[in-house]
Amino acid sequence: MLSFESDYIEGAHPKILEALTKTNMECLSGYGADAYTKSAREKIAAACSLPDAQIAFLTGGTQTNQIVIDTMLHQYEGVVATQSGHISVHEAGAIEFTGRKVLTLPAHNGKIDAAELDSYITDFYNDGNHEHMVFPGMVYISHPTEYGTLYSKKELTEISTTCRKHKIPLFLDGARLGYGLMSKQTDLTMTDIAELCDVFYIGGTKVGALCGEAVVFTKKNMPLHFEHLVKKHGALLAKGRLLAIQFDTLFTDDLYFEISRNAIERAEELKNLFIKKGYKFFIDSPTNQQFVILENEKLKELQKNVKFSFWEKYDETHTVVRFATSWATTSEKIAELEKLL
Repeated sequence: MLSFESDYIEGAHPKILEALTKTNMECLSGYGADAYTKSAREKIAAACSLPDAQIAFLTGGTQTNQIVIDTMLHQYEGVVATQSGHISVHEAGAIEFTGRKVLTLPAHNGKIDAAELDSYITDFYNDGNHEHMVFPGMVYISHPTEYGTLYSKKELTEISTTCRKHKIPLFLDGARLGYGLMSKQTDLTMTDIAELCDVFYIGGTKVGALCGEAVVFTKKNMPLHFEHLVKKHGALLAKGRLLAIQFDTLFTDDLYFEISRNAIERAEELKNLFIKKGYKFFIDSPTNQQFVILENEKLKELQKNVKFSFWEKYDETHTVVRFATSWATTSEKIAELEKLL
């Protein structure tokens, strides 16, 4: 079965498996008090051009979003996100499970609009009943978005400026950050993101690691006793080495960026194939997620041999589906898909 179902369907990059095997019998202190954790943090800080960055490693995206949001918000605050944002739709209420409300704004090609954000927060404080409402205490965005779109440097700067105006942190979900940074249409760098965001994370699970996300606090603003709070959430690995060794490998010799570029190049091949075959796209994505409109009968036929993700109904006879490339996708797989289309 040919699969373009997601970007985490393969295991891990061979260099990561090699590093884990090579270090397997080393006796290392737990909970991140080991040399590989120190090395990984130093390499990530250098990649962000932020020597004072505070960096923590967690195992998955939902866990990371929940812990960062829960530990940075006050009891009376919620988090602002788009209606299509990952925490709004696809995380099973994980944020609300902590008692934090997700406050939604309209999405524009998956993105939040800075002017609408500013109006929302201003209107909140101008409401005479706001003490009886959930306060906007943080802004959440993802890059790339749920629809594979990207924030420009101008857009991210405007959102960052709005957050600073209202004295609330900006949190960027980077589960697919490598694919955003390697897109040919981006003008954002890791350094830009570190400068403009208060906290963001570098996704490993979807970009070559077995599991793991690297959370970067950029303003010496890691919540007090963060390790304690992570453990309270049941998320502190005793064998912290397992995450650190993977990120230490990913950030050696630009491996993270090299393998992310592969996904973008294969996505371009995929996009060109669909164009060649006369298919229409739901949205123009410059990253590794491609959203194609399929006639329902063609969808059923294709599902016999190819895995892809349902996204949403387009109309009575058509459906929007997602094809995703990854760090491991080959041109040969796309050639196989061409035969089936």
